[in-house]
Amino acid sequence: MSNNGHKRSRLWGIYAEPGVFKWILRLLPFIACLLIYNNVSQNRHEVNPQDKLMPSWSQMAKKTQQLATEPNKRTEKLVFWDDTKHSLVRLLKGVSLATLVSIIFAIVIGLFPAGRELGQNFTNVISFIPPVAILPILLVAVGVGETSKIALIFIGTFPLMARDLTLYVKQIPREMITKTMTLGASQYQLVTKVVIPLLIPKVLETIRLTLGAGWIFLIVAEGIASSEGLGYRIFQARRYMAMDTIIPYVIWITLLAFTVDFILKLILDKGFKWYSAQK
Repeated sequence: MSNNGHKRSRLWGIYAEPGVFKWILRLLPFIACLLIYNNVSQNRHEVNPQDKLMPSWSQMAKKTQQLATEPNKRTEKLVFWDDTKHSLVRLLKGVSLATLVSIIFAIVIGLFPAGRELGQNFTNVISFIPPVAILPILLVAVGVGETSKIALIFIGTFPLMARDLTLYVKQIPREMITKTMTLGASQYQLVTKVVIPLLIPKVLETIRLTLGAGWIFLIVAEGIASSEGLGYRIFQARRYMAMDTIIPYVIWITLLAFTVDFILKLILDKGFKWYSAQK
C-alpha cells in the first residue's frame, strides 16, 4: 500500500488501482470475444471474400447505417428505429400488464386466506405451461395483431412475477400486519400504506429478473406473426443469410436489455437503499 492510502493490485507485473483492475477483469471476456470473432471473420474472408456467415465490422457498420439513416423505399420509414420503437412498445405493454396483475395476485394470495385458496394453485399450475406452446392458440383466438404479441409476453412473464411477489408478501412479518390492524387501519390502508411501499423495490427486482424472458417471447412473437420489430427483422434476414443485419440487431437488443436493467438497478440502489442493504 502506498503512502496516500490507496490499495493497489498487481496485474501481470503492472500496478493498477483496484477500480481499474476491476474494469479490466469485467471487459476481458468481451474483448476476447471480439478478438476471436475478428480473427475468424478475417480468415473466412481471406478464403472467400463473398462470405456472408461472418461479415466484417465494416460490412455490419455499413448495413446498420443504411437501416438507421436511409428511409425504406416502400414505407418511407427508418427501419432500424421503427423496429426498435415497435418492439419496445410491445415489451413495455406486456411487462407492465404482467406487473400490474402480479401485484394484485400477490396481495390477494399473500394476505388473505380466501385469496390464497382461490389463486395459489392456479398460479402454480399455469407457471408450468410453456408459453410458446400457447402461441398457436393465441393466433387463432385473437389473430396476428398486437394483442397476440402482448398476450404472449404477458403469459411468459406473469407466472414468474406472481410467484416471486407472492412469496415476498407472505414473508412480511405478521407482527407488522397485526400492529397495523390493531392501530385501527382498514384493509385498504394496510395494502396502500404498508404492503405496497414494501413491495415496490421487490417489483423492480422481479422485473429485472423476468425481462430476459420478456425479450425472448417478444422475439418469438415478432418472428412468427409481425411485419415490423426487431424479432421480425432478424427472422426476415435469416431467409437471405443476411448476417450483416442479424448480428447488429442481436447486439442492439443486448444493449437495450442491458440499459433497461441498468436503469432499474440504479433506481433500486438509489431510491430504496434500505432494500439493497438487506441483500
